[in-house]
Amino acid sequence: MLTRRQFIQTTAIATTLTSLPAISVAMGSGPDYHYDLIAEESAISILPNTQTPAWTFNQQFPAPVIRAKQGQPLTIRFTNKLKEPTTIHWHGLRIPIAMDGVPFLSQPPIMPGETFTYQFTPPDAGTFWYHPHMNSVKQLGKGLVGVLIVDEAEKPEFDHDVVIGLKDWRLEDDGSFLPLSIPRYAARGGTLGNVKTVEGKIKPIFEIPAGGRVRARFANMDNTRTYNLSMKGFNATVIAEDGNAVATPYPLVDRKTGVGMRLDLGFIAPEEVGKEVIVYDKKGKLHFEIFRFKTVASTSKKIHRDIPVLPVNPIASVDIEQAEKLSFVFEWAGALSPTKKDGSVKHQFWTINKRAWKGMSANNLPEPLARLELGKTYLITLTNTTPHHHPIHLHGHTFTVLKSTKRDITPYHTDTILLAKNERAQIAFVADNPGQWMFHCHVIEHMKTGLMGFIDVT
Repeated sequence: MLTRRQFIQTTAIATTLTSLPAISVAMGSGPDYHYDLIAEESAISILPNTQTPAWTFNQQFPAPVIRAKQGQPLTIRFTNKLKEPTTIHWHGLRIPIAMDGVPFLSQPPIMPGETFTYQFTPPDAGTFWYHPHMNSVKQLGKGLVGVLIVDEAEKPEFDHDVVIGLKDWRLEDDGSFLPLSIPRYAARGGTLGNVKTVEGKIKPIFEIPAGGRVRARFANMDNTRTYNLSMKGFNATVIAEDGNAVATPYPLVDRKTGVGMRLDLGFIAPEEVGKEVIVYDKKGKLHFEIFRFKTVASTSKKIHRDIPVLPVNPIASVDIEQAEKLSFVFEWAGALSPTKKDGSVKHQFWTINKRAWKGMSANNLPEPLARLELGKTYLITLTNTTPHHHPIHLHGHTFTVLKSTKRDITPYHTDTILLAKNERAQIAFVADNPGQWMFHCHVIEHMKTGLMGFIDVT
């Protein structure tokens, strides 16, 4: 087990070496991977010449990249040094319910000063991320987000592996926080940040080896924003979506990536040293720069012409003919928000199947959205009746997207589907992981104001 000081120093060094083949190395010894992770308040610099009173993991942003290996045990000893309870959810990982990090549903809240050890063996390889599941608007909004990479059992050969964490901040000019949520925006698309960052930097430049094979891991860890990622004509290939390898990789044109979603791209860097490749957020016909890659001299003498195809994760095959059909409708509830006894308003703007999430406690769990039978296939219709995008995330399972009324679908595996306005989509999965699993919109304000529930797999 690394000491806290060793972990901070090692990850801080690794994240600065952007010209090396990887931005992070797995910690630990032998077949196991061990980490110490600490949540605490720390001042960081986002805007030039200012300090922001962020909430961080291991006193840094971006947070340490946790690197594990498919099929190998992973241990994260987590200590809460915040002044309020918290947990950690490992977004996209199919792990036991006791490790899922949802307070009251899967574990008690981790109180200030307490330590909780998360232990699990990831069955899937890919790009994932981690974040609290308590007081989420504030805890995520102030910086408690990080990337978790599970390397393939047989790692594909890339010359460079780079993490690209996307996150907005809501900041005053002096670096202090603006209000993280505004009700009239929460009732619409969500409260957007005013400072866009990539790995905590504004329009950074990432160095890549000239002529090298690059794996770029995009992770949208924002509270609200949907990106439409584009490289504007540069040849890049989509090799994984939301932690799952694409069986048949395809060229990137542009790809909408909602909150909580990930996208792995593979490409051959330009052979000329000093060449720049720009990554954009495409809005209509316009392209807005997010950051740049820049080629540097490479020590490798290999000449690459292709991108490795990733192995597909071991997802259970669905039995559509025997599947039970379910339907979830996501709606806007208007401003019919209940008033608390003290006169304050508990905003509830959104519903699933006409029911808003009202929260839970140790002695008060709402009824599940559905009760599922372990080992059975479910065919689920998801309907978004609202004029806003909703990235719908299911804990503990990977599902297959089959159909959509808004786009042509080649079936693919994911844990989060971005439903466009008035879109109806069909998904299927085998309920093969027992437990009570959250099912919610990952626009954090939508989740906190009604668009959340859980399914019970027994």
